[in-house]
Amino acid sequence: MSKIISVIALAGVVALTLVGCSAGSTTDAKNASTSCVATKSGSGSEKVEVKGKVGAVPTVTIPTPLTVTKTERSVVVKGKGTQATAGSPVTINYAVYNATSGKELDTTGFGASKAQPLTLTDGSIIPGLYKALLCSTVGSRVAAIIPPADAFGTTGQSDLGIAATDSIVFVIDVVTAKKPVKALAKANGAPQAAPKGYPTVKLAKSGEPTITVPKTAAPTKLEIADLKKGTGATVKDGATVTVQYTGVVWDSGQVFDSSWSSGTPATFTTSGVIPGFSKALVGQKVGSQVIAIIPPADGYGDNVPTGQTAITATSTLVFVVDILATQ
Repeated sequence: MSKIISVIALAGVVALTLVGCSAGSTTDAKNASTSCVATKSGSGSEKVEVKGKVGAVPTVTIPTPLTVTKTERSVVVKGKGTQATAGSPVTINYAVYNATSGKELDTTGFGASKAQPLTLTDGSIIPGLYKALLCSTVGSRVAAIIPPADAFGTTGQSDLGIAATDSIVFVIDVVTAKKPVKALAKANGAPQAAPKGYPTVKLAKSGEPTITVPKTAAPTKLEIADLKKGTGATVKDGATVTVQYTGVVWDSGQVFDSSWSSGTPATFTTSGVIPGFSKALVGQKVGSQVIAIIPPADGYGDNVPTGQTAITATSTLVFVVDILATQ
C-alpha cells in the first residue's frame, strides 16, 4: 500500500491514523451525495501543468510556492467511463506533491496493475481528495490542489513532509469506478450466544453497542465470534466494506473509537486496516455482527496512531462490528 494512502484514505483509528478530523465536510460535498456537483477549477489548479498520457507517469510542473484557500480541481483529460459518485468504490493512481516546494511526496506508480482502492465516502477520506474525485469519470486524469483546511488541518503531516501551512497537489488517474451499493442500517442477522469469558454487549434500539469487558486478563491470541449471523454477500479478502463499529481497550474498558459516535458508517478495504480487524471481517456475511478481541500483535503494536492517548503498544482491543455492505 502506498504510504500516503494509509494516512489520508482510511477513516478512524481502525485504519492507521485519524485523518481529516479538523477539516470536516463542506456544503458542496454534502450536496453531492444527492446530485453530483463537481469541484470547480481555479487559478491554483490551472497553474499546475501536467503532461503525459493517462496511464503513464505524468510530468508535473508546479509554480512554487502555490497555495489556495479552498480545493480546486481541473480536468486534464476527460474519460468516457463510469462516473464516480458518492459511495462509489474506485481505484486510482496518483502522484502527490508539496505545493510549497514542488517536491513529490508519494506516488502509486501508474498503470492499471498499480491502482489503489478507495471508497468515495464523505467523511472517510480527507475532504480535498473526496472533492477531487467526485464526479470524475473512468479514464480521466485530474489535477487538484488542496489547502490545509481540506487536508490535515493545522497540524500538517510531518512524516510525509507536509507542514501545517502547506497545500498539496494531486494528479490522479481514475482507473475504475462502480456504482455504490445500499448498506443496511444495522446488523440484522440471527442472534448468536457469545463464548464464555467474552465481553458482554448490550445494544441500543439504534443498534449501537455498549461493551463491558470482564475483569480478567486479556486473551493473548486473536479471538473472533459471531453475535449475529447474517445471510448477505460474503466479505472477500481485499473487498470494500461498510460497517458500524465500536472499539474499547480491554484493560480500561474505555471507548477509543466509534463510527456510531461520528454519525456515519465507515467504508474501507479489508486490506487497509489492522490485521485483527481484517481477519474479523473476511469470510463473514453482510448482516452479521462480529466481536473481535485483538491482541497487540494483530492490532497496532508499536504503530499507535498519533494523538491516540487511550491505546498503548501493549493494548488489547475489543471491537463490535456490524457488517452493512460489501462490494
